[in-house]
Amino acid sequence: MDARGLRALVVLVVVGCLLVPMPASAVVAADGDAGSQQQVLQQTDDEGLQFDDADEIHIDVEIHENGSATFSVDYRFPINTENESIEEWELLQDDIESNPQEYVDREAEGWNEVLSDGENATDREMEISNFTVSTDESPAPRDLAHVKYEFEWSSFAHVELNRIEAGDALSGFTLVDDTTLQLFWPDTYSAYEIDPDSDDRGDGSVFWDGGDTEFADDQPRVVLIEDTESTGEPTESEEGPAMPWLAVLGALGALALAGVAGWWLRYGRESDHGSDDPTEPSESTASPNQAGPPAELLSNEERVLRLVEDRGGRIKQQEVVAELDWTEAKTSQVVGGLREDGEIEVFRIGRENVLALPDEDIDEE
Repeated sequence: MDARGLRALVVLVVVGCLLVPMPASAVVAADGDAGSQQQVLQQTDDEGLQFDDADEIHIDVEIHENGSATFSVDYRFPINTENESIEEWELLQDDIESNPQEYVDREAEGWNEVLSDGENATDREMEISNFTVSTDESPAPRDLAHVKYEFEWSSFAHVELNRIEAGDALSGFTLVDDTTLQLFWPDTYSAYEIDPDSDDRGDGSVFWDGGDTEFADDQPRVVLIEDTESTGEPTESEEGPAMPWLAVLGALGALALAGVAGWWLRYGRESDHGSDDPTEPSESTASPNQAGPPAELLSNEERVLRLVEDRGGRIKQQEVVAELDWTEAKTSQVVGGLREDGEIEVFRIGRENVLALPDEDIDEE
């Protein structure tokens, strides 16, 4: 074969190689380990186990006394060693362990949308933090694979004295089929209101199943009251720092003393010299409620204490609201300060708060 024929043969061989398709396995082998890993990731995204394949989703919420909550979201996948499900699960598990932040960011994005709706509905500042993801398997009662997310939600519940209201942060949250929601609360609290109601209630929790429950706009809602046997002080909410009650009461006390002195200078001397009006009542005929300086010269705390004393050392908190024409929030704030200073004691009869002087015997009815 001459030189021209040899060159023609070489050209034919090269063209033939270009036209013959190369197997995918050859490409992976040529790229080495990085190419193989990329192919596995692509299978996981396009063909492997997806979060939509989860058989059940369980959401557990542990409510704390300060209003924060710990969330645990458990995606459960059925697996069977006799079919492809175990292989698909292993691909997903390997991908999560190799890229945990990617999965955390994806899940956190959805929950931050729920949080944003909760802030708009409650007017409370909230934050999600400490987001983690983990995988696990459990053999009983059936073979299941688990992808678990956990995170902290600040100001999830509203705290006021010995009362916790939870659920409003989940405004607009939809509980779909095959999804459950279970709320847990501290042992020292009892549930006085649960909406919507559920037959599946434990000593310290309530459980809703998405297949049987559909939340309305103002649901879910749980109202918790601290048990009367608990002697601990009420936990402060995360919504703001506690007021320096001692300093406030000291300033109010000084103002009250100044008011009393002014009242005495104006009215006390006239009483010492007597009155020319025979119809003017004397100090001995004044009613108990009128003894001492006028109410407008008293601090809020002194007005509450005077009202409790006038009622024999015990009064319902709602009566204080009605008598002083205050809002419930203002009344709770003043009562909370008096309770922290040991000026009064607060206990419950039924669903009502009752205020009593410390030296009064508290007998629950």
